[in-house]
Amino acid sequence: MRAHFGDPYAESWARDYVIAPLGGRTVEQALAQGVSAKEVWRAVCQVEDVSSRLR
Repeated sequence: MRAHFGDPYAESWARDYVIAPLGGRTVEQALAQGVSAKEVWRAVCQVEDVSSRLR
């Protein structure tokens, strides 16, 4: 997330942005509820234009 968004924005994005593929949860909520980091990252890649290098 930091490589894509940058340090300050990654934390804010993970805390505030609700992602539909995560069941309407934020990154932080999904991780806290036991969703794997790999699954969360895949969801982020679905909703953001993440470079193929980072996928």
